[in-house]
Amino acid sequence: QVQLVESGGGLVQAGGSLRLSCAASGRIFSINAMGWYRQAPGKQRELVAAITSGGSTNYADSVKGRFTISRDNAKNTVYLQMNSLKPEDTAVYYCNAQGYATTGNRFGSWGQGTQVTVSS
Repeated sequence: QVQLVESGGGLVQAGGSLRLSCAASGRIFSINAMGWYRQAPGKQRELVAAITSGGSTNYADSVKGRFTISRDNAKNTVYLQMNSLKPEDTAVYYCNAQGYATTGNRFGSWGQGTQVTVSS
């Protein structure tokens, strides 16, 4: 079983910055992809950014040029640096990790979510 613990959300004014962190722990053999998703009230959960173990990244068009995803493979941790935040970035942000457990089984885990609120 793999657990994800997120931190770093909060309230910030438009134009400000926040950095989210997500640490994975448990019976981890390898983590292939890690990513951040978000869900605003009344909307579906959407991909914000993802990164592979090799460092390849993918971003939603709405955050390109403002958000940066990175990871520390040694610490099984993924980060999301969010700059130039806009009110429409307000959402609960969820961390996701996919890989293989020490049992040999694949896993896909979600964090509990962290609230990001951007005031205008």
